[in-house]
Amino acid sequence: MSDREFPLEIEQLAQSLSSIRKVLDFDAMEREIATLQEEAGDPNLWNDQENAARVTSKLARLQNEIERIEKLVSRVDDVRVLVELAEGENDAATLAEAVNELDLLKRAVAELEIRTLLNGEYDSRDALLTIRSEAGGVDAADWAQMLLRMYTRWAERHGHKFEILDLSHAEEAGIKSAIVRVSAPYAYGTLSVEQGTHRLVRISPFDSQARRHTSFAGVEVVPVVDQSDHIEIDEKDLRVDVFRSSGPGGQGVNTTDSAVRITHLPTNIVVSCQNERSQIQNRATAMAVLQSKLLDLRRVEERARIDALKGDTTGSWGNQMRTYVLQPYQLVKDLRTDFETGNTGAVLDGEIDGFIEAGVRWRRSNEG
Repeated sequence: MSDREFPLEIEQLAQSLSSIRKVLDFDAMEREIATLQEEAGDPNLWNDQENAARVTSKLARLQNEIERIEKLVSRVDDVRVLVELAEGENDAATLAEAVNELDLLKRAVAELEIRTLLNGEYDSRDALLTIRSEAGGVDAADWAQMLLRMYTRWAERHGHKFEILDLSHAEEAGIKSAIVRVSAPYAYGTLSVEQGTHRLVRISPFDSQARRHTSFAGVEVVPVVDQSDHIEIDEKDLRVDVFRSSGPGGQGVNTTDSAVRITHLPTNIVVSCQNERSQIQNRATAMAVLQSKLLDLRRVEERARIDALKGDTTGSWGNQMRTYVLQPYQLVKDLRTDFETGNTGAVLDGEIDGFIEAGVRWRRSNEG
């Protein structure tokens, strides 16, 4: 009925899942779940809301992870029975169903194998993504907005929460910068390989002579700060400015000075937030972003030998990580991994999993 060796494929999937269980250390995960369940059962847990949120969030993540793998193990057992049934009764329709399920399982297990490579100290955290327009004028601002949409669509495809914390519009078109929070298990570990300079080559829609332009946008990815990180910030080290929120083309979106810009004087890190209606809320959000950036700075200083993880994200030819060519031909190519595709439309619509997976494997091989 088919040239495929189904028993061998199914056995390989079963072995992969067994290896994943060992790498993730299921016994340790179950012990941690038991400890967290005990903490969650404490009637005084919610006296400290931040700690309670941390406990319940981590408990849910670990339980979901174990449930995800156990479901895959069960599905592998089911597809084994389905193949045997189809071959035993020479049933083409049942075999087609089994083949489809087997292919879906292969993809799911491959994604899980990538997860086992995300074992860095902060990999399991949510991620803060900063996108900035760099060299290229109005085209670069438009390119930054295209990247923002690409990551928004990627998050939507995976069902991840994607929250824009700050958005600075450019004068003519596009954006100067955006700060977004991606909330999902291992969001930081997954998206950290997207950090660097992204280069776009296309016929500029802003050029009346329809010439080809090259523009750059930088992407920075840092882990969201956790209660246990102990990032101390002295108020004397901060300069806080308030200003009026603005929309596209300088259009005011708020009639009060509710937007907040915070400069950390010792490091010259600047963060801003204008997404909330109240100055207090914007200040709290900006402080959280600042803490995450300081945490990442500390991580880079502590692990200088792999400072490429933070990298230099100024827009130049020397530190590009990916090129997107729309004219005269269509190609997206990662310059670190050589992973590429000619389907530029799909990539810009958020289909970047292939690039992310190749990036995670590349980073792991370089760390080794």
